[in-house]
Amino acid sequence: MEDRIITYGGQAVLEGVLMRGRQAMAIAMRAPDGKIVVHTEKLSGIYKSAVAKIPFLRGVILLWDALGLGMRALTISANTQTGEDEKLEGPMLYGTLAFSLVMGVGIFFLVPYGVGKLGQWMGLNVWAGAILEGVFRLLLIVGYMWAVSLMPDIRRVFQYHGAEHKTINAYEAGVELTPENVAKFPLEHPRCGTSFLLTLAVLSILFFSFLHPLPVVYQILGRILLIPVLAGFALEYIRWMANHLDSAFVRWLIQPNLALQKLTTREPELSMLEVSIRSFNEMMAQEQA
Repeated sequence: MEDRIITYGGQAVLEGVLMRGRQAMAIAMRAPDGKIVVHTEKLSGIYKSAVAKIPFLRGVILLWDALGLGMRALTISANTQTGEDEKLEGPMLYGTLAFSLVMGVGIFFLVPYGVGKLGQWMGLNVWAGAILEGVFRLLLIVGYMWAVSLMPDIRRVFQYHGAEHKTINAYEAGVELTPENVAKFPLEHPRCGTSFLLTLAVLSILFFSFLHPLPVVYQILGRILLIPVLAGFALEYIRWMANHLDSAFVRWLIQPNLALQKLTTREPELSMLEVSIRSFNEMMAQEQA
């Protein structure tokens, strides 16, 4: 069971689900004509390299590659829905990813920093400003998730996200993967990326508080340079919790992460579960091959 917990992961895409194993990934998508279209491919060597076994460092490198996989999966899914054949790979893929990360850092890290500094200028001490920054970052993340969940198209993506979680939960429970069986399982999963965002926000309160006494330039540079460190800690923390769910303390500790997933998952339709199951089975077939 422990090996299963740390091996498989997934992601919702437009009208579909991406499932990733140790050696391969599969994307199953519902085409406009109602048929399920599947795309499979082998993963890059980074997943089987020695780097993938080094704690903290593996988190940063695999996270970057996983983001790239997600971007390509979204492109493949969008092409399936529109009938076009645009490719997002190589420099264009990672250029788009880098731009997205820059925007994310600016909005979710530097804007809260400005709010914390504003609090200091209004009379808060250094540590109170650090807490204000962290709380505002957390509220910004939660508010963003809530806002996008109101969009009809994103709601369907969140339904596929729920289908992905239910499928992995059902597999880890050892039941036969049918839509009716999978539908009985919970929407939440301890290894979800939503949990990563919450953990990252909480860790930032602790780590960034030590930067506040420094000059402003070092505070800004420190926040940017510490993001990979925070990502490594967050991923290792989630990995540790997923492997120790037999502990009552860990099950209590993970509750905020699971609660936040209620914003990014929705109860899926049976047709969506069919897509998720197909994606998982295709990925497993590639793994065994």
